[in-house]
Amino acid sequence: MDFKEYIRVIPDFPQPGISFKDITTLLKDGEMYRNAINELKQMVSELKIDVIAGPEARGFVVGAPLAYALGVGFAPIRKSGKLPGATIEAGYDLEYGKDTLAMHTDAIEKGQNVLIADDLLATGGTIATSINLIEQLGGNVVGAAFLIELTDLNGRGKLPENMNVFTLMNY
Repeated sequence: MDFKEYIRVIPDFPQPGISFKDITTLLKDGEMYRNAINELKQMVSELKIDVIAGPEARGFVVGAPLAYALGVGFAPIRKSGKLPGATIEAGYDLEYGKDTLAMHTDAIEKGQNVLIADDLLATGGTIATSINLIEQLGGNVVGAAFLIELTDLNGRGKLPENMNVFTLMNY
């Protein structure tokens, strides 16, 4: 299935030189959204997954339905100051800035197998930081699943060498 037909590419957003891959055009088509989640589900079905973690905000729209489809829990990874309970935090570089991510200290139990799900693998900073947070909580990251990978940015280079990485589309 060619999911790229459902991705809108917006040049020079949010700043000149960035070619933004807009997934909202995929999300608004219920059948294609379901097909994308089901295809990711098939890709990761051989992994033993206890919980899916998704970084704010687009990781929620990939990770939560994937968790539902697999019958596992979902742990949100949010920006600093957005979670009400006790949290851990880690800073990281974005493609075009800096940010801090946080997780509840009880989001992952020691020894749980965690799949990270997000819309996009670009430079790898968000996912590397997510791995850091999950491992601080005692979780075992078994892989990462994305709708899109921007291969020229070599985000995989920031991830552990043996990590299972699944993507529906490459740009």
